[in-house]
Amino acid sequence: MNGAKHDNFDVVVMGEILVEVATDLPFAHGVPAQLGISGDALNVAAASAAAGASVGLLAVLTDDDLGQSIAARIAELGISTDLLKYRQGQQGVYLVHSDPEGQREFSYARNGSVGSSLGPDDVDPRVFQSAGAVVAGGIACAISTTSRAAVVKAASLARRFVFDPNFRPRLTTVEDAAAVLAELAPQAFLVTPSFPGETSMLLGTSTPREAAARLRSMRTELVAVTCGAEGVQLEWDGDSAWIPAVPAPAVVDQTGAGDAFVGTLTARLVLGDSFPTAARYGAAASSLVVGGKGGTGFIPTFEQTRKHAATGTPATATSAKAANAVEGAVSSHA
Repeated sequence: MNGAKHDNFDVVVMGEILVEVATDLPFAHGVPAQLGISGDALNVAAASAAAGASVGLLAVLTDDDLGQSIAARIAELGISTDLLKYRQGQQGVYLVHSDPEGQREFSYARNGSVGSSLGPDDVDPRVFQSAGAVVAGGIACAISTTSRAAVVKAASLARRFVFDPNFRPRLTTVEDAAAVLAELAPQAFLVTPSFPGETSMLLGTSTPREAAARLRSMRTELVAVTCGAEGVQLEWDGDSAWIPAVPAPAVVDQTGAGDAFVGTLTARLVLGDSFPTAARYGAAASSLVVGGKGGTGFIPTFEQTRKHAATGTPATATSAKAANAVEGAVSSHA
């Protein structure tokens, strides 16, 4: 946990934790499977902790041996368990099949999960006001009305609120997801939509720059539009930078790659790195994570991420101010 006090975290993440059942073959009776713990909130929190931040995780687990086992894994990942809640109910589960190229097929059992019971009363103002940053995503807003209300409360309290739209058609509609983004973007320090899916559906834009401009017009301070294997478009305070993707050494499973980017980026921003530098580290962590199976199958250390970030194509900027910051993305701490 890096020595954080209960009410003084660098990063606080909130959301639903899921049991992960991963296979290398399509689902069928007798297919070997690997059990794990995942979910976007845990993946983000694990990446933030690995990047050097003290991290608290607000989530609801079952009040039984399974819940305690999940909490043990959370602690193993360097995340504080102080904010966890325990209640009677069913732990959410998902099955994932990954082919050799890392493409995935999911099947979820999460309706009415104990994680969806997260609510505004679980959000401690003292903790959320003092955190360096608070991270939440569209999934937490979609799993229940109480969870959405908890995210809205957290956004109103946080000094730096980070929102990943993480749109999931199985959980919510385009209209509802767009409404959530419109409500939270004005309060956000950082928003991280993906191109082209989320940017076109939720913002009605056709390019990463247009999407970033739309969010900036909604008073979001920093925008990082993730463009898959191409890279990330950054926009902030009149400046822009393009952060190329860092090639992955190996691709086993793409689960958690986007979460690793968000978690690493947030942690490094709170710890004082410039936006382009932090994004470069996020891109590097994202490309390393895909070498492991499952959302937390491989979480690189920051030293591994830092070395990996020094490889590949340098970032490019559109202003002298941004160029100086981008230079730090490839030379800082080298």
